[in-house]
Amino acid sequence: MVKRAKKIRKGIESLKKEIEKHIEKIEEDIKEKKIDRGRYHIKEVNKSLLTALKLKIELLGVGDNDSVKAYQKRLEKLKKSLELNELI
Repeated sequence: MVKRAKKIRKGIESLKKEIEKHIEKIEEDIKEKKIDRGRYHIKEVNKSLLTALKLKIELLGVGDNDSVKAYQKRLEKLKKSLELNELI
């Protein structure tokens, strides 16, 4: 069980790094006004990476849903700024 928990923790850290990488790409897309690509990255993070992160946290049994909520808030802010850039 210890090995499994360690593997899940590594997976959680890996997912967090991947989410950060995608968020950086979204920020670049906003700066470069590449709205469609930014939307793609938001969907990627929302549908696959955040879902996987939630599942791994639940498997581990730790109450670290704060990080998931924080990522969701950041994505919402980025989504709003993408929508604002689209209107301009």
